[in-house]
Amino acid sequence: MLYYSISIFVSAFLLFQIQPMISKSILPWFGGTPAVWSTSLLFFQVLLTGGYAYATWLIGKLKTQVQGLIHMGLLGFSLILMAVTTIAWESPITPDASWRPIGVELPISQVLKILGAAVGIPYFLLATNSTLMQAWFSRDYPERIPYRLYALSNTGSLLALVSYPVLVEPSLTLNNQAKLWSVGYILFTVLGFFGAYQTYQRRQHDNQHVDAAEESPEVLKSGWNIKVLWVLLPASASILLLAVTNQITQEVAAIPFLWVLPLTIYLLSFILTFGSERWYSRTWFSLVFAITSGLFIRLIVWYPDINYLAELVIYSALLFVACMIAHGELVKLRPHPKRLTSFYLMVSVGGALGGIFVNLIAPLIFVGYFELQWGVFLSWLLLGVVMFLLKDERQKPWLQRGSLVLTTMIIVLVGYYMNNSVQRYSSRTFYETRNYYGILRVKDQNRNDEIYHAYKMVHGSIIHGYQLINPEMRDLPTAYFTEESGIGITFLHHPKRPGNLRVGVLGLGVGAQAAYEQPGDTFLFYEINPAVVDLAEGEGGYFTYLADAKGDVTVVLGDARLSLERELEMGQNQQFDLLVMDAFTGDSIPVHLITREAFVLYLQHLAPDGVLALDITNIHLDLQPIIVTVAEEFNLEYAIIRHQGDGLRSENTLWAILSRDKKFMNIPLINTRKRTVLGVPENFHLWTDDYSNLFQILK
Repeated sequence: MLYYSISIFVSAFLLFQIQPMISKSILPWFGGTPAVWSTSLLFFQVLLTGGYAYATWLIGKLKTQVQGLIHMGLLGFSLILMAVTTIAWESPITPDASWRPIGVELPISQVLKILGAAVGIPYFLLATNSTLMQAWFSRDYPERIPYRLYALSNTGSLLALVSYPVLVEPSLTLNNQAKLWSVGYILFTVLGFFGAYQTYQRRQHDNQHVDAAEESPEVLKSGWNIKVLWVLLPASASILLLAVTNQITQEVAAIPFLWVLPLTIYLLSFILTFGSERWYSRTWFSLVFAITSGLFIRLIVWYPDINYLAELVIYSALLFVACMIAHGELVKLRPHPKRLTSFYLMVSVGGALGGIFVNLIAPLIFVGYFELQWGVFLSWLLLGVVMFLLKDERQKPWLQRGSLVLTTMIIVLVGYYMNNSVQRYSSRTFYETRNYYGILRVKDQNRNDEIYHAYKMVHGSIIHGYQLINPEMRDLPTAYFTEESGIGITFLHHPKRPGNLRVGVLGLGVGAQAAYEQPGDTFLFYEINPAVVDLAEGEGGYFTYLADAKGDVTVVLGDARLSLERELEMGQNQQFDLLVMDAFTGDSIPVHLITREAFVLYLQHLAPDGVLALDITNIHLDLQPIIVTVAEEFNLEYAIIRHQGDGLRSENTLWAILSRDKKFMNIPLINTRKRTVLGVPENFHLWTDDYSNLFQILK
């Protein structure tokens, strides 16, 4: 028993340590978008299904001796592959720079390809282990129930997931994380070899036949219906997991820490329901689900102006209750342990189908994140189905009938309000499109103000800029870029003015900075999202900053840092007089744009007397310590300039200005406006591509 517990716990821990680790390592190659996380989850769900299918085939089709031989062979093969990647790359599981994507086309397929090359085989074998160990445990101890080992597996997964951002990421570089993980994987293979060898030594084929008397009454009553529910129940939970992840990381607050919150809730529901049936009561959880669904409907239909933390609580509670219902009902439908592998296979197929729907199908059929609404509706629909098929023997017949009628009424109401929310959601926007980088919308603001009525570009909860509609004011810079802001002061008082400027801008938005362009200037905008480029270049007629620019304007499509690196490799040193970074004005920051290696790159592209300007406005993160350490590292003068917006033409902004030109940095306007940085966290070091710690800069 101890061996099986250790083996399952180790494999589950490694399985969920590798997910945030490898996702973080490839995140910079795709612009730091949160969609990398959901795509990675899809990869891991599909591979988990492959692992369960392998375990089902191994246990169900092959003699015991052959099972051991094949599994030992695959474990040995994985170690050989890891040795090869260790030689080829800097670390065993994190791919080198040669795997970086060149363009922004087909990012999902590129993410999947990289993940497959880096961790495909090890992850596949880790995914098989829990099912194999439970099946072999059931063979060795037929009188014991193996399903609690599944709860242990999810406990290991949960500990891995929670410990990564709290303990592992702040303490170790990515390279060292990968090496330490590889040591853990070697331990896993040793444990796996032991179990496979013990299986090989048995030298007999265990009888997999299950007598009908051993099956649960529910399976006997309606076998095919039950097996369909084995797929649909976990599919509904998977849809809500990914839909809530998208909602809170792109629509509420795009903080990287929030990536792990929904997955933690999802795993916790597995632990509770499979650990003991006493944690789930259909009656009580149906009641709480009705309450949380009501709060959710109020949130999406009436759009109350509430704090983002309250939104997180509502979304988290909704996800937890829905997952408890899905997995609690799943536990009631579990078969005899001898059918364990096929049961887990169907469960994993459901999880993978949910991931495929959210990542591949929903973007094609929805322009918004409507999969969350319909995921809630599906959860209610399935609850009604299980109420109809599986009676709760503890309830009196009249109470069962009443519960079913009430649930049917709730299903109708939920369906009505979900459809209503979709219709109202779409009516509030002038333009809306969805791609890998999120949902981009055009809305208006100050609708009743003839002077300051404007079109604004919104990405999730982040405003990417706006332009006034009034023809007499249409060419004025707005939002974060007005004349009183740090970047406005820099443009108007740059040492080369009057004269031509060569300007690079990381992050296009609506192109408002082109309002500062004068004849003879050259502006290069770097933008990863093709939809942003289309709008800024005039699609729909909402924004005209680029079209009205007085000098030369070029838009470079792709991740800004990768584009700048390729330009250097091609001998194109831009020698910018001003390099502006406006790629992290929201809650989520592309960390790869503020590492030591990134600033080395920027300074290479900067003219000797050039100026570096960074929009460090952020609700949840204090980026000022990074500016201080950058200035110290590269011997630069710096100034932090705050501007209090009026809410009509300007927004609250915090700009950091850095330069080698002491004369420019000491002009009176900058000296009178710059603010003092109160302090840098103890032991704070300039981040690198291999190490960063967002906890250090939380406000």
